[in-house]
Amino acid sequence: MTRVKSKNSAISKIYAILIYVILYFPIAVMILFSFNDSKSMTNFTGFSLRWYRELFNSGKAFEALKYSLLIAVLSALISTVIGTLAAYGIFHMRSKALKRTVQSVTDIPMMNPDIVTGISMLLLFAFIQVIFGLQKSLLGFGTLLIAHITFNVPYVILSVLPKLKQMDKSLVEAALDLGCTPAQSFFKVEFPMITPGIISGAIMAFTLSLDDFVISNFTIGNTFETLPIMIYSMTKREVTPDMNAICSIVFVVIFALLLLSNIFDGSRSAAASITEKLRKNSKVTAIVAGCVAAVLLVGSTLLFIFAPPPAELTLNIYNWGEYISDGSDDSFDVIEGFEEWYEETYGKKVKVNYTTYSSNEDMYNKISSGATEYDIIIPSDYMIAKMASEGMLEKLDFSLIPNYKYINDDLKGLYYDPDECYSVPYTYGVFGIIYNSAKVDEADVEAGWDLMTNPKYSGKILQYNNPRDAFGVAMYAQNLDVNSKDRAVWQQAFDWLAKQKPMVQSYVMDEIYNKMESGEAYISSYYAGDFLFMYENNEDLAFYQPEAVNYFIDAMCITKKPTRDAETYELCNLFINYMLSEEAAVANAEMLCYASPNSLVIENEEYIEYMSDIHEDAMDILYPEGLDFKAKYEQYAYLGLDAETNKLMNSLWSQLKVSAEEDEVEITNYISLGILAVIAGTAVFFFIRKKKRAKYY
Repeated sequence: MTRVKSKNSAISKIYAILIYVILYFPIAVMILFSFNDSKSMTNFTGFSLRWYRELFNSGKAFEALKYSLLIAVLSALISTVIGTLAAYGIFHMRSKALKRTVQSVTDIPMMNPDIVTGISMLLLFAFIQVIFGLQKSLLGFGTLLIAHITFNVPYVILSVLPKLKQMDKSLVEAALDLGCTPAQSFFKVEFPMITPGIISGAIMAFTLSLDDFVISNFTIGNTFETLPIMIYSMTKREVTPDMNAICSIVFVVIFALLLLSNIFDGSRSAAASITEKLRKNSKVTAIVAGCVAAVLLVGSTLLFIFAPPPAELTLNIYNWGEYISDGSDDSFDVIEGFEEWYEETYGKKVKVNYTTYSSNEDMYNKISSGATEYDIIIPSDYMIAKMASEGMLEKLDFSLIPNYKYINDDLKGLYYDPDECYSVPYTYGVFGIIYNSAKVDEADVEAGWDLMTNPKYSGKILQYNNPRDAFGVAMYAQNLDVNSKDRAVWQQAFDWLAKQKPMVQSYVMDEIYNKMESGEAYISSYYAGDFLFMYENNEDLAFYQPEAVNYFIDAMCITKKPTRDAETYELCNLFINYMLSEEAAVANAEMLCYASPNSLVIENEEYIEYMSDIHEDAMDILYPEGLDFKAKYEQYAYLGLDAETNKLMNSLWSQLKVSAEEDEVEITNYISLGILAVIAGTAVFFFIRKKKRAKYY
C-alpha cells in the first residue's frame, strides 16, 4: 500500500508541475528577457538593469502609471462600497425568485465580452452628449472611472455575498436582542465577519482595473493614457525589452495582491488564522482595511501633488502606435521638444496629449462617433480623401507652416488632396518582398511576386492579415488594377490567394517582426521602412521591390472641431510646422525608418550616416535614384473603394479566411482531443485510485 501511495503521489506532483510550467513558463521568459542586456528577444546576451533604468527615466511611463494607479484605487474603493451594500441588500431579500433574478443580472457583466461592454459604454456616453447638447467630448477621467466601477461592482458582490451566507445569523439576532440597532449590529457583528470578503473584493477590483485594456480603450478619451493602453501602443513593431520590464512589474504587483487576497479569503488553510483574528477583533479589522485603503489612496494622490502645474493650452494628437520619436533609446523626444519650444517662444505652457490607434479605420470610427475629439491626426492617403469629402478635416493655414517649402514637390497635390488644403506629408514609401537570404535562393527572388507562391517555401510564407493589402499583392502579381470595380478582377485576385493559401504559414500584421527576425518564416510582403527595422535584429533579411507595388503616403491633418478656438487652431498649425523642422523631422525619420518627404532630412549628413549604419543600402531602398514617385504613385496607389466594391472585397476575404481557418481548426481539434484525452485519463486515474483507497477504510 505504501508503494502504491508513493507512486500515486509522484504522478500527482509531476502532473501539477506540468500545469504550472504551461501557465508560468511564458511569464518567466518575459521576466528573464526584461533583464537582457540587448534588445534581442531570442538571444540572452547578459544580465542588465538597463531596461528598468530606461523605464524609470521615462516620464511617459510614470504618467501612465500615475493615472492607472489613481483609476484603480478610486474604482476599487467606490465599487467596494457599492458592491458591499448591494450584496447586503441581495442577501436580505425575502423573495427567493427576486434574489435569484438580481444575482443573475449582476453576473451578466462578468460573462459579457469586454468589447461589448466597452462599445456599449462608448455609445452611452455619446448618446448623453447628444441628448444634453454638449459641445465638448464627455470621454475622459470621469467616464473611465465610471466604466471601471461598472465592471468591478459584480466582482465585489461575488466576493462579499458568500461571506454573508456563511455568517452565523444567530449572532446578529443576539445582538439585536441585546439592544443593538440594525446599524450597530452591522458594524459590530456582521462587518467584522464579512471583512475578508470585502478586502478580497477590493483587491480583485484593484487588480482588474489596473489590468484593463479593452473597456478603457473605448472610454478613456484623449487627455491621458493608462499603463495597459501605453503598453499596447508599444507593440506595433515588436515586443521591446522596456515593455517586458513594465509587464514584469505589473505581474509581480498583481501576483502579490492575489496572494494577499487569498490570505483574506476565509479558507481553513494556514492563512485562515489571520482572518479568524480579524473576525474576533473588529477594531483590528477596521484598522487593517483602513490602512490598506489609505496607503493606496495617499500613494496615488502624492503622484498628483508632485505633478507639474497644468498647462494653459492643450493639444490632442492621435497617431499610429510607435510613429514618432519619443525619447526612447536616447532619441530626441519630439513632443517634449515642441512643448519646450512653444513656452520659450510664446511664454505659455502647452500640454500635448498623445494617444495612438492601430488602423485608419479604428481612428475614423472613433472620431466619426463624436464621442471624443482630437486636434491633429496622421492618417493614410485614402483615408484623408474620405475624411475630407465628409467634411471631417479643417483647412490648414500655410502662412503658419513656412517649413512646407521643404516638402518634395512630387508629394504635393496628389489625388487625396489635389488643392493642398488639408494635409502635409509626414512619411511615404512602398511595400515589397522581405526574404531570408540564408534560406531563399537568389534566383527564386528574381521571379518577383511569384516567390510568394513558390511551393519550395511552403509553410514559410507570410501574408497580410488585411484584405486591402492581401488583395493588393495578388493584383500586383497579376498586373491587375488594384482599384478596379470589376467583379471578375477581384475574383481573379481571390483565386491567386486561394492558390497561395496552402503555402501560407499564417496571416499576419505586427506579428511579422518576430516571425521574420527569428527565422520562423522566410518570405513576406511588407513595407520597406519596416524591413530596415527588422534588419537591425536579423542581418540575413533582404528586401526586393518588384515593378508593381503599393506606394503610400501618410500625412498630418487638422480635424474639424466646432469648439476649437483661434489660439488652438494656430497651435495646431505651429505643431505641424515644428514637425517639419530639421531636428524633429530627422529624429522622426531615424526612429521610423520610413522615407521622409522633407529635403532637410534627405540632405542631413548625420541622417545619411545613421541610415547607412542600419543597412549599407538603406538610402537606395528608401530613395531609389531616378524614381518618378508621382507617376508610380498615380499608377499603383490605393484609392478609396466605393461601398459595393468594398463589400465584395470583404466578402471574398471572409471566404478565404474561413477556408484558411478550417485547416487551422482541424489541427486545433486534434490538439484539443489530445488534451481532453489526457484530462479524461487523469480523471479516470484519480477515480480508480479513490475507489482502491476506499477499500482500506
